[in-house]
Formats: sequence, C-alpha cells, structure tokens
Amino acid sequence: MNKAALGTALVFTASGAIVGGWVSRIPAVVERLGIGPGELGRALFALGLGSLVSMPVTGHACRRFGSRAWVAGTALVSAAALAAAGLAGSLWTLAGALFALGLAYGSWDVAMNVQGSFVDRCAGREWMPRYHACWSLGSIGGAAAGSLAARAGIGAAPHLAGAAVVSLAVTYAGLTLFLDERTDGRAEAGAAAAHERRRFSAGRALLLIGLATLCATVVEGAAGDWLALFLHTGRGLSQSSAALGYTLFATAMTVGRFAGSTAVARLGRARAVRLGALLGVAGIAAAVLAPGTGPMYAGALLWGLGVCLVFPAAVSAAGETDRPAEAIALVTSIGYGSLLVGPPLIGALADVIGLGRALLGLAGLAAAIAVLAPVLRGRDRDQPGSASIAR
Repeated sequence: MNKAALGTALVFTASGAIVGGWVSRIPAVVERLGIGPGELGRALFALGLGSLVSMPVTGHACRRFGSRAWVAGTALVSAAALAAAGLAGSLWTLAGALFALGLAYGSWDVAMNVQGSFVDRCAGREWMPRYHACWSLGSIGGAAAGSLAARAGIGAAPHLAGAAVVSLAVTYAGLTLFLDERTDGRAEAGAAAAHERRRFSAGRALLLIGLATLCATVVEGAAGDWLALFLHTGRGLSQSSAALGYTLFATAMTVGRFAGSTAVARLGRARAVRLGALLGVAGIAAAVLAPGTGPMYAGALLWGLGVCLVFPAAVSAAGETDRPAEAIALVTSIGYGSLLVGPPLIGALADVIGLGRALLGLAGLAAAIAVLAPVLRGRDRDQPGSASIAR
C-alpha cells in the first residue's frame, strides 16, 4: 500500500508542476502575443471553463475505466495542451489550448483524487493532505524551473514542451504503482469493515461537504489573488515585502499539509479542520488589521495553516460515500467553480467597501468552516482512542 501512496504522490507532484510551469511563463506568452490583461483574462476563463465541463463527469469515467487509465489519457492531453499554449500565435489559439488544458487537467485532478481516496481507505490511513502538499511542491518546482528558464533566455515554447515531457514521464512512473479502485476495497475489507464505514447519501451531508469546500477554496484563492496586492496598497509594504507575505502563506499551506496527516491522526479529521479554521479566522484578522509587519506576516502564516486541510479533508469525506468517485467529482468541481466566481465577487465588493474590509469578510467564511467541520468527520478517526488507526 505504501507503493500505491508513493505512486499517487508522484502523480500529484507532476500535476502541480504543470500548473507551476504554465504560471511561470504567462508573462512571456503575454509579451509575445502582445495582449493586455483583459484579453489574458478571457483566455484564462477558457481554462477554468474547460475544467468545469469535464470534472463533473469524471467520476462516472473512473468507475467505468479506472483512475489509472483515465489519468494516463488526461495527463497526455494536458501535456500536449501545455506545449500548444507555449506555441500559440494568437489570442484565439491560446484560448483554445487553455480550454483543452482545462478540459483534460480538471478531469486528471478528479481522477488522481479518486485514487488517493481509495488508497487511503484500503490502508486505513489519512495521506490525502500529503498528496496535496506534493501538488504544492510540484507547483513550486515547476514555477522555479520556469523562472530559471526565463533567466537563461529559454523561450516559453521550448520550456513548456520540455516541462510537459518531464511531467508526463513522472506521471506514468507513478501510474505503474496505482491500484484498481474498481475492485472496491471496501467489499474486500469484509462486511464488518463496511458496516463501520461512515456513509453519506448524495443529499444533505454531501452538499454540506461541498459548502465547506466552497468556503475553503474562496478563502484560499483570495490569498493568491489579493493578499500581496492588499499588503502593498492597503498596508504600505513594498512590492517585494508584499510578495513575501504571499510566499509565507503558500509555505504555510504546504508545510501544514505535510503535517496534516499527523494532525488528523492525533485530533481526528473534524477537530483538525475546526482548529485550523479558527486559526484562519485569527490569521485573516491579523493580516488585515494588525499593526506592524511582523504581525501581518504572522497573519499570513496562520491564514495558510487555517485553510490547508479543508480541501483534502473534503475529498476524503466524499470518498467515504456510497459512490466515492462521483462524490469526489462533485466536491472537486465545487472547489474549482469557486475559483472562478470568488475573485470577481471580492473585486466587486472591494470597489464598494474597500479591499481590506472585503478580505476581512473571509474570516466569516473561515468561521463557517469551523461550524461545518463535523460533516468532514472520518468514519472512525474522530472517535476517541482511534488515532492509532492512522499511524
């Protein structure tokens, strides 16, 4: 089972590297095409739209073909689309490449989470936070490689093509260790284990899991979109110091996810998420209101720690439903969808009440996560004395 977890971690890392590589070369692509922010925004919308089209149906595809085969196909298309984005010669060809990337990448994201959930259920472990931490590391590595390529004068097209090949090779190496979740490890575990498993219907509880995911992804996405800008324009930090604030947030997210498996083992999934959400409330308030650079940076750290476990916990909870693949697809789609609607909503609110007050409203979403945390409870990890299961 450790081999399957390693394979899943490799696929998550490669997936993150795809995103990091693309983001790092956006300036080069924009410069070559001579497009402005508005045109870039329309092209990026195509990326998100493609993901939202494919993600809801991926659960059914995984049930029929298996996550290994589905990741193999979608990763191949994602790599080709990434390379095509680097070669795009117009706004329309860029939008087309990004739509294809979103279509394949979003489906890849769901399928690898289906595999991760299945491996965790079979092993009786809570490795999902670490898989997502590996995604973060992959994105950091991909972005760093892009930065080095740009510094060396390597164009976006050859760099993205190379990044696509490397990411695909790592993905296929990880796929050799995947399990076939269609064998249904729950049935293999026996009737007693199946009885102990906490099940959700595709109703109220699953919708509440989706709501917690929505709150978390808005809070997480807002930091990426607005935190550095607010620290610069609203708190008076220099551009480099403001960028450091977001770097601390991203670092806290990654470290918190690596430590998340231990936290869940000791506290239970629901308690770990609730504690994190309360830290998030304090962190958002400090980043927006606290005097002095140090407290602002501490707020950014707590902000990242506060929200880092929610999405992995939601995927794990969805994976414990009667139809895990479809439930994971639904929860993941909600998370991605919020990344499309969250930024413009915060921007519109900032125009009315100011960016600081708009960001402060995120503390309310973090508090809502604390209230919703019980719906993310593991089937037995949140029971007293059960922490040894995940160790």
